[in-house]
Amino acid sequence: MRRQQGMRLDDRLNDRWFRLDEALVSAFVKRWRPETHTFHMPFGECTIRLQDVAYQLGLPVDGRYVSGCLSEFQIYIQGGLSSWVWFQELLGVIPPPSQVQKYAVNCSWFQETFGECPEGADDETLFVDKSGNRIHIRWLPYVARMEEMGTYSWGSVALAWLYRCMCRVANIHVVKLAGPLQLLQSWIFWQFPRFRPAGYETFSWPLASRWSGYNPSGSEKGPRVQMWRLRIDRLQDREFIWMPYNSPDVLQVVHPEALEPRHMELWRSVTSLIYFAVIE
Repeated sequence: MRRQQGMRLDDRLNDRWFRLDEALVSAFVKRWRPETHTFHMPFGECTIRLQDVAYQLGLPVDGRYVSGCLSEFQIYIQGGLSSWVWFQELLGVIPPPSQVQKYAVNCSWFQETFGECPEGADDETLFVDKSGNRIHIRWLPYVARMEEMGTYSWGSVALAWLYRCMCRVANIHVVKLAGPLQLLQSWIFWQFPRFRPAGYETFSWPLASRWSGYNPSGSEKGPRVQMWRLRIDRLQDREFIWMPYNSPDVLQVVHPEALEPRHMELWRSVTSLIYFAVIE
């Protein structure tokens, strides 16, 4: 699968991933304001943008929106075919009822069934995202048209979902944060040098891979959240990097296609981010 014509979705970011510092992320989310989609900091407002998604994860920000009909799903499937019949045609196997909740399949079943790369498979093989608990079969149309995967705006999908998840946590009745949180954490490290872990001075593409192998403290979360909140309260504007990607060292590892004018125009746009029913 390709990000753009020259940018691949399998740039091995998963091989260079890092653990989430839940205390740090939780402290930042408390600063999130749903009405403006910005973090309200002591020195002003800041937020994650499409440029950050493109640079941090290497995902395309231009392309078709990712959406589809979620009601009457069987009618949506091409040819009126039953969704589960289509599932079997595409993947060669049907999950047992115990692994299905409505139209979502447990990730554990995918991992057990497709955990090993099939013989003869190449870099175009689709691997399951292990970050969640279930995968909705609304993704079937995309699996069926793998050759078109690079034509969608996956960067706006990631940003829309992150926005929505942080807005949900702003509700006092929601306590569990979901979404692409490694994107948020990498953005924090790049924008706030004071919060960066030591010893991660070398970076490559995509930029989030800079923190490969990072493993935060395993101490109790509660006191660490309070510590991070206090450090955020004391932040000054000089401790925030407004343009972290402008240095020559960064630009030399950025994929050339991400630097094209058509991408930069989108970074400055005010538009809707669409991810199925999520519109931000």
